[in-house]
Amino acid sequence: MVDRKEIVTQTQLAFEFIQKLYLEVSYLIKEIEGTLFEEKEKFSICRPGGYGVTARGSTGLESVSVNMWLMRKLAVAFIPEILIKMEKGQTHTEISKDLRVLYLRVVLDDTAIDQPKLYTGYFTNFEVNKAGERLRNRFENMMSHITYNDQKVFNNPRVVEYEDAYFKFDGKFIETNLYDIPDSKTLSEKVIIPTLALYRDDS
Repeated sequence: MVDRKEIVTQTQLAFEFIQKLYLEVSYLIKEIEGTLFEEKEKFSICRPGGYGVTARGSTGLESVSVNMWLMRKLAVAFIPEILIKMEKGQTHTEISKDLRVLYLRVVLDDTAIDQPKLYTGYFTNFEVNKAGERLRNRFENMMSHITYNDQKVFNNPRVVEYEDAYFKFDGKFIETNLYDIPDSKTLSEKVIIPTLALYRDDS
């Protein structure tokens, strides 16, 4: 027989855990944001629709859609301050072949991984194809497109070579186990320093 009280307790614990997990991820992103702004490039976080992460979600009742009720993957991007214009609380970054975008991708759950991962690196060599012209040549408008096509873009999560009817771009990424980052010192050594080296050495 089902123990109703136990199920209620487990439900509460599950939501508390997910909330704490999201909160810790937000602290991680904000710490990275603060550190990157102090670098010589003065990286600023991209704001496609305000100050937040880009994630694919759904409220549909189909079985595939229900799987996306929770955020399993989320991303933010950072661009040197000099390349960004502010427009009503949103950033506007012109897409060009020389543009180099520092990109942070958090994967909390996926069939392709055995534990939560952090992918940090960059995108560059952008080209806007015919169908992409309606996005007004603004990188921020690409972010939801990248998230929606996540499986294809990150088919090889460390080396990206992507093209569709909208865009063409490539990139390189470093993979880190999320739970291997217990403190700021480790974050700097395992994530920020090697990611900046990758970003700068290839430029």
